[in-house]
Amino acid sequence: MQILRLFYNEKDLVVSPTRYPKPISQVAENITVITAKNIEDMNAHTVAEILNRVPGIFINFNQDFGATSLFHIQGSWPRHVLVLLDGVPWNYLSSASAEINSIPAGIIERIEIIKGPASSAWGSSLGGVINIVTKSAGNSEEPGGSISASYGKSNSQDYRAQVSSKAGSVGYYLFAGHQESDGLRDSRDFDNTSLYSKVKISVSKHINIGFTMGYSEPQIGLGDFPSGDITSAGDSRTFFGTASLDALIGRDFSFNLSVYHFKQKSVIINNWLGLGSTGSAGELYLDTCYDEETTGGSGQLVWRHGIHTAVLGVDLSRGKLDQTTTAGSYLQSPPYITPPITKTHPDIDKQAIYINDTIIIGRWAITPGVRYDHNSITGSFISPSLGVTYKLGEDSILRASVARGFTIPPLSWTSGGYLFTDPNPSLDPEEVWSYQAGAETGAINYLWLKATVFHHELENALVLDSSGGGQPIFYINEGKVRRNGIEIEAETVPIYNMSMSAGFAYVDIDPTDERGVSYNYACSIGISYDDKKSFRAELFGHYVWWDLDGSCMAEYDDFIWDLNLNKKIWSKEKAATELFFTAHNIFNGSQYTYGDNKNPETWIEAGIRFKF
Repeated sequence: MQILRLFYNEKDLVVSPTRYPKPISQVAENITVITAKNIEDMNAHTVAEILNRVPGIFINFNQDFGATSLFHIQGSWPRHVLVLLDGVPWNYLSSASAEINSIPAGIIERIEIIKGPASSAWGSSLGGVINIVTKSAGNSEEPGGSISASYGKSNSQDYRAQVSSKAGSVGYYLFAGHQESDGLRDSRDFDNTSLYSKVKISVSKHINIGFTMGYSEPQIGLGDFPSGDITSAGDSRTFFGTASLDALIGRDFSFNLSVYHFKQKSVIINNWLGLGSTGSAGELYLDTCYDEETTGGSGQLVWRHGIHTAVLGVDLSRGKLDQTTTAGSYLQSPPYITPPITKTHPDIDKQAIYINDTIIIGRWAITPGVRYDHNSITGSFISPSLGVTYKLGEDSILRASVARGFTIPPLSWTSGGYLFTDPNPSLDPEEVWSYQAGAETGAINYLWLKATVFHHELENALVLDSSGGGQPIFYINEGKVRRNGIEIEAETVPIYNMSMSAGFAYVDIDPTDERGVSYNYACSIGISYDDKKSFRAELFGHYVWWDLDGSCMAEYDDFIWDLNLNKKIWSKEKAATELFFTAHNIFNGSQYTYGDNKNPETWIEAGIRFKF
């Protein structure tokens, strides 16, 4: 019998809580880790598909191939969640949310998710952090990698190739991928090409230099929306590069310096469908372009001695947004009288310093931390935190944390404005005090359990001010929100190669949010078979309750079930070939938040993967 491991080995560390590797048994935050093996087993195409399985994360997306997504952690809004890739913030300056269909699932080594504020380490992130860590450069002269291809309904295709190796003191990892689909329903096509590279140079035994570079170009048909007589399409480009230096200084100190440059451009085009009298088919309704560029860097000094692992760091960045809105003739006419073209060019400077310490005293791990942030829009903010873990035994641990967090307003809300919405330069950050406690145990025979309760008190929440009864309207800091909830996860050890998993998350929101939502909950069930040799099968079901009113024309009171099969057909030494098959939504369930944006019905795909 294999005993399910609760704690990670020393080589399997997480970096997100303190920005320095530590065992998960010393992490007080509510954290979930998803590995490359998990991603491969579910045959996922996008990060949204991966995150949709995590209790406590609520993904609002139509589940089409390459679909756009909005994700909420423990009831927070998408703008409250910080997404990082290789340490690069992925969130838009314009909306503060992140679009993750530009991140190839194939380059991911693991995803570390902190549920709840992580501002004492990362700054603006009162809802949580999704930290995506990419695969490492090769450490062997013998090349290793994989090539895969899949094909499914509506000409949905996914091609990937990756290789890693080492030549002398230089290790590298290279990835290329292409995805395309005619759209599983309602004119929602998708096309994306992605490239990624990583180089690691060992200058000496104690000094390493690293470089990464990535590019993606998602083009997506967002679909037809007959209720508004609109059809929408998006065109995006994302480019980033990083450089880093890691050095050991004596026996107790290590140092890291990194810089990055990140560019993303997003164009959203809305044209008339021509179903009504407002505009002819194909005529422009509204065209919005967000062209963003951010340059930043960080430095970090780590001291490890005795019972202490202390981290001192600084973060600096400068971001620029060029926002252009082009209105069609309908919006230029009364009663709207919108200018044909509106341009804004806001920017933001950020500086921060943080310090934390992990103190190990017997069975206790105590982690105090604090961070000071300053930006050119909303000024300064201080984010303290304190976390404690206690190891009850070899297979059980208790966790508790308290933290203050914040999220700065999107630039479009302070300096740019949206259609029918004016900017408000006097906005303050939203802020939260968060309290979480939980337990994790593998002491029960054949079963692993994890449970977490949380309480978030949010102040200065951003709400729309329409008190004037018409135009203009703008965002103000006026709301107070209390969010309470619970998360439960369970997994059995394999018995006759069969195992089961389940998860449940519930969030109570008071007062109700702008959509009238007072609570959310979701549950998942998984059954898997793995003979550890050549065959693996998994049936996974996901249910979510959004608590939306009837005006949304939503339908979500149903499970979505997916079946994944993987069969190895050939293997020799380090090489292997396997076939994989996925049947999505096999019972044709409905799960969508807007009637014009329905999820796909049953669809299947199959593929082949060669590893070497």
